[in-house]
Amino acid sequence: MTQANIQRTGGQLVVDQLVIHGTQQIFTVPGESFLAVLDALYDAPIETTICRQEGGAAMMAEAQGKLTGRPGICMVTRGPGATNASAGLHVAMQDSTPMILFVGQIERSARDREAFQELNYRAVFGPMVKWATEIDDAARVPEIIARAFAIATSGRPGPVVIALPEDMLRDTVAVPDARPYQPAPANAADADVQAVVAKLAAARNPIIIAGGSRWNAQAHQDIAAFAAAHAVPVACSFRRQMVFPANHPNYAGDVGLGVNPRLIERVKRADLVVLLGGRMSEVPSQGYSLLGIPASQGQQLIHIHPDPDELGRVYQADLAIVAAPDSFCAALARQPAVHASEARRELVTQAHTDYLAWSNPAPIQVPGSLQMGQLMAHVREVLPPDTVWCNGAGNFATWVHRFWPFTSYGSQLAPTSGSMGYGFPAAVGAKRLWADRSVVCIAGDGDFLMHGQEFATAVQYHLPIVVLLIDNGMYGTIRMHQERDYPNRVSATELRNPDFVAYAKAFGGNGLRVDSTEEFAPALAIMRTWAAEHQLPVIVHCKLDPQAITPSRSLDQIRGTGA
Repeated sequence: MTQANIQRTGGQLVVDQLVIHGTQQIFTVPGESFLAVLDALYDAPIETTICRQEGGAAMMAEAQGKLTGRPGICMVTRGPGATNASAGLHVAMQDSTPMILFVGQIERSARDREAFQELNYRAVFGPMVKWATEIDDAARVPEIIARAFAIATSGRPGPVVIALPEDMLRDTVAVPDARPYQPAPANAADADVQAVVAKLAAARNPIIIAGGSRWNAQAHQDIAAFAAAHAVPVACSFRRQMVFPANHPNYAGDVGLGVNPRLIERVKRADLVVLLGGRMSEVPSQGYSLLGIPASQGQQLIHIHPDPDELGRVYQADLAIVAAPDSFCAALARQPAVHASEARRELVTQAHTDYLAWSNPAPIQVPGSLQMGQLMAHVREVLPPDTVWCNGAGNFATWVHRFWPFTSYGSQLAPTSGSMGYGFPAAVGAKRLWADRSVVCIAGDGDFLMHGQEFATAVQYHLPIVVLLIDNGMYGTIRMHQERDYPNRVSATELRNPDFVAYAKAFGGNGLRVDSTEEFAPALAIMRTWAAEHQLPVIVHCKLDPQAITPSRSLDQIRGTGA
């Protein structure tokens, strides 16, 4: 640690603390309100990614927090810069992702005068993050940043906002550094682990639903080993498929949007449900209808979560355990295997068989000349199994969630918050973190243009990201609901799109348009080769018939006019 008698500016202290806490990358749109921090970054061993909009920068930081379990770091300027970044904060909160947003602030002497771009950050962000604060005294920078790292990573992880007054960052003080942060452990007692194992052994028809955060690659292996040794089917919560391997014989599928009806029935029939790590919020619970609230009748519930405030908040569990998935899965993996009955082994086999049938894209036929089922079948053949898939919100994402087999941890970046525009910034965050991994963004036309300007960021940093842009000329998910509730009264959902190939080329990347199934495979091969050779992003612009709104129903069928 630095000696207390060395004079440093507040800006230098901020950067020094980031280095101490292991920060390797930050994402920023620069602002004059934190020039002292930008100057300190000039000599720091931290990579700085210059972004084009604060919402994109925040989502890039969130993506890295999701993949690593360490806080993603974003820096933005005051007022509109901070409010632009709020979309990324919302993702981080709902997705339980560790993240810290630093916001430049007006000088302390100008407070409460509605100075240029002034905001009360505690009031604005307090309800939507774990902690929002402002540093008034440069001497407290080490203390407050250490606390921010601890809060962001402990219990249920989430975002923290720290406002940095411009004049505070120029103040010079002598203060010692903090120690490197350590997340507060959330380990279950041995008796709790044994109780879970005993209840699973006694159950006739159990299921584990894995979700939430505080997972890692080892926990991914541990839960798979335990499921095999104890003959338990495992499903994943909404957009958390990367926490359990889809090619494992115990995998039962994901509980999210467009879920397999057989899996829904399996959860409803289960005599024991184990929620491991997740909150079982509105989407995975199918509108809070899948489990009894506050308590299920005739069905036992075990809820394991790292935050005691979450346990009992919605569901009253028969056994509630404060533990993080990483440590709890390690404890489960140490338990001796049990002799499973023939009925239990058949239960597991049938659950996986149901998943395989549901996730097979071959039989899927939709209106139009571009068949998304065949598209997904092809990418399953040609893309590496550990490809990092990134998506925002929209019906297009159903094709990946249902038909791509997530087999590796760290291979899925998708917002459980349902935030449009997340996919491409997340892909930038992933590629900046793991240059050697294949990163694919699948986006809708409306979704992509929410943060499409970050294509320039990918060009600037030579990131060979492949974008599969599914274009049906509308806000498809909203149109789907509109046709269901107000048939044939199309309002505010049609889009007029640019030439996305020209768009990619204008930024310095490349693109090809695909109008039919036959054109997709060669276009993807050409674009992947070009991206790898030039180390630049590409767009495969796929024109989808508007009727092909879901894998199972067309727009006409949804409005009640189709066969």
